[in-house]
Amino acid sequence: MTGLPAAGPLSSPARRAMANIERYPPMRSFDAIIIGAGQAGPALAGRLSEAGQSVAIVERHHVGGTCVNTGCRPTKTLVASAYAMHTARRGAEYGFTVAGPIAADMKAVAARADKIIREGRAGNENWLFGMANVELVRGHARFEASNIVAVAGERLTAPRIFINVGGRAVVPDMPGIGDVPILTNTDIVALDTLPRHLVVIGGSYIGLEFAQMYRRFGAAVTVVERMGRLIAREDEDVSHAMREILEAEGISVRTDADCIGFAAKGDDIEVRVDCAYDAQPVLASHVLMAVGRRPNTDDLGLDATGIALDARGYITVDDQLRTNVPGVWALGDCNGRGAFTHTAYNDFEIVAANLLDREERGVSQRLPGYALYTDPPLARAGMTDAQALATGRPLLRATRPMSRVGRAVEKGETQGFMKVVADAETRRILGAAILGTGGDEAIHGILDMMNADQPVEQLRWAVPIHPTVSELIPTVLLDLQPWKGNA
Repeated sequence: MTGLPAAGPLSSPARRAMANIERYPPMRSFDAIIIGAGQAGPALAGRLSEAGQSVAIVERHHVGGTCVNTGCRPTKTLVASAYAMHTARRGAEYGFTVAGPIAADMKAVAARADKIIREGRAGNENWLFGMANVELVRGHARFEASNIVAVAGERLTAPRIFINVGGRAVVPDMPGIGDVPILTNTDIVALDTLPRHLVVIGGSYIGLEFAQMYRRFGAAVTVVERMGRLIAREDEDVSHAMREILEAEGISVRTDADCIGFAAKGDDIEVRVDCAYDAQPVLASHVLMAVGRRPNTDDLGLDATGIALDARGYITVDDQLRTNVPGVWALGDCNGRGAFTHTAYNDFEIVAANLLDREERGVSQRLPGYALYTDPPLARAGMTDAQALATGRPLLRATRPMSRVGRAVEKGETQGFMKVVADAETRRILGAAILGTGGDEAIHGILDMMNADQPVEQLRWAVPIHPTVSELIPTVLLDLQPWKGNA
């Protein structure tokens, strides 16, 4: 009787196979993997789950992303606290007095913001936990291949992977920056003490919100901006008006700032600023770096996938948010196609429409709209004046100061103006700006008309509610006049 051969040593290929089994953890398969639980992630997980697909959503830090944890919700909570204090100080204008000085209790201010952060985060987590077929995987994800992700000691694979990793503050390599403590937006939303003197590096959207709120909390504030004017992407009239508003509240503004550097000086920070008109250093107790954002794409192992990045590290996508690698999409701040919570959510809507609803939707269909939440807010839709002029089209333009808006007068908040620019031939609105109270809400009437591709006459003959800020928009449209950029 012939028996089985005696067991011998494993061949080299067999030993390599065994080594790989020991080296790599078991593979788990899903229909889809979403990397990042920011604004687009949970919503997409929900739609995929409803379609019967199994989903792993990976998050290395807090569910909710920037908006919930360090961006929109906490910053607008802080803005609201600062606004309430500012209004209380103006009590005499409204016919009341407050006994004693208005002083910020920064621990209470920070606790209020923290409560709203935690509630928002918990709401997102509960939403995910309530989804059938969805598993929240905690840990940092790295690609091993275009369809394989390693996370928390295991390997996940799916035919569809959606990258939704967001971004973070840029901290540039300025002289002396490693020798002093520097705050970013993530740090300052958790600050529970009042700076003696806050220096904000960067006179754009994030920086100006923090500058005004901390001035209203009671800190001395200086804004340092490299460009010749604040929010330089906006039109000059907007930049000029914004500077006047901030300076009227006692905020010092240093533009044309070059060669910015830092040095420790006792317990303070000396901020060296070579400005065209003022080279005097500023002595700060705290420095906020607010010069821009960068995508969180540098530690994902994308080199293992062949996914293309642009020069700034953003993932390159097409109009439907597909990367150059089949089966991989990029949504939200990491794709460079939008820098707002609402654009990230719209990224989800675009992907879901194309994959699940048999619709053809693309980023090119999205009209730009956003707001800067200073007080008063700046709301923007479509093109700036400069962008409209660059098209070479015949233009119509109208503007109206907020001092002629009844609602603003009644509220005692008459700073700013509203303006609209339109195509003279098609009678379509090209862009608008409202720097004024309620502008962040009123702008949506214009955005809706632009999305509906309707001529100005349609909005002109609307009958808005009185008294509102929005009721002045038809009046502004009545004032549209031919414009070639000379006013």
